[in-house]
Amino acid sequence: MAEESSKKEVKAEDKAVTNFREYLRIKTVHPEPDYDGAIAFLQRMAAELDLPFRTVEVSPGRKIVIMTWEGEDPTLPTILLNSHTDVVPVFPEEWKVDPFSAEKLENGDIYARGTQVSITNQKQYIEAIRKLKKAGKKLKRTIHLTFVPDEEIGGVLGMKLFVKHEEFKKLNIGFALDEGLANPKDAYTVFYGERCCWWLHVICHGNPGHGSRFIENTAAEKVRRIINKFLDFRGEEEKKLKSSGCLTLGEVTTINMTMLKGGIQINVVPNELSVGFDIRIPPAVDLVEFEGKIKTWCAEAGEDVKYEFAQKGVDQTLTSTDESDPWWKAFSTACETVGVPIEKEVFPAGTDCRFLREAGYPALGFSPMNNTPILLHDHNEFLNEDVYLKGIDAYCTIIPALANVQ
Repeated sequence: MAEESSKKEVKAEDKAVTNFREYLRIKTVHPEPDYDGAIAFLQRMAAELDLPFRTVEVSPGRKIVIMTWEGEDPTLPTILLNSHTDVVPVFPEEWKVDPFSAEKLENGDIYARGTQVSITNQKQYIEAIRKLKKAGKKLKRTIHLTFVPDEEIGGVLGMKLFVKHEEFKKLNIGFALDEGLANPKDAYTVFYGERCCWWLHVICHGNPGHGSRFIENTAAEKVRRIINKFLDFRGEEEKKLKSSGCLTLGEVTTINMTMLKGGIQINVVPNELSVGFDIRIPPAVDLVEFEGKIKTWCAEAGEDVKYEFAQKGVDQTLTSTDESDPWWKAFSTACETVGVPIEKEVFPAGTDCRFLREAGYPALGFSPMNNTPILLHDHNEFLNEDVYLKGIDAYCTIIPALANVQ
């Protein structure tokens, strides 16, 4: 008996955590995400919650899942809880566990790709609604949960198409929530805007020739000047961020060189080289003026230097965080009720929120994950089960607050 009593009792895992771990094991990882597996899982969740379930194919093989919890007044503009089902690739050799095992350590940390992105939001939405329905809660406005594909590769065949679809317009959205980021401190971060994403290639043409000679006016010389211009500006913005003490990443412009292409043979000076840059521009920056800067850099690099956009975001819409705004007031007051402070920021990367805001819908990026290092897309991405469960409880307060806005 003494031996038995000395044994540490194993705490039973919360069903919401078990469901979460099961979902994380579905390999919705690019380049071949198992969307069918995710849809089957979500359909099962909808059945458990007794919610209508349907899919809308916006592009071949790309389906939007919609669950709906009808409110007491279906004529009112509705609340959208959006999330994406895909995740980015992994480098398994860099992980301490199988990145799709959803292994849980003794301290409750759950390791898996997707624990800090929209996969978590999806399950927290679902589990919050499960608890609200079980408690007999009635909401004034209808809640729509949407689960979209391809967000991690730009959302071009996902939310970008969906917001233009007739089925989306029928949802009568008044306000939306989408994913955010973890916060290492005891606070939640809420994102009211995003930086514009510009992906561009600068193509430099020059004189070709034999690799043994001093060829004049080469493409390589021009590429070097371009790289220097872009990365010098990058250095200025990085210095601004580090020296200010008050700016966040979403308030400065980042530039990263991501591609370098060209050449046909090691002893042949090429007549063309190109360099690719990923640029993220905050809402306060004048986009026309910034593109003018790029034109100047190209002109100064030499003749026959041009640039082409692979992606050019131009919408700088911000969602109101003024206390007079009823949506913001409901959201912020609910967070106060939860007892976790919120920090307002511009999202440094890109989410499907940009398509919602561009289409005229107020949307906030929010993931209730505090006291958690930011590890999305990183090796050994994890989330503690207690943080996950507290996030569900936070949504149990936030969702009714938004759905009952007068």
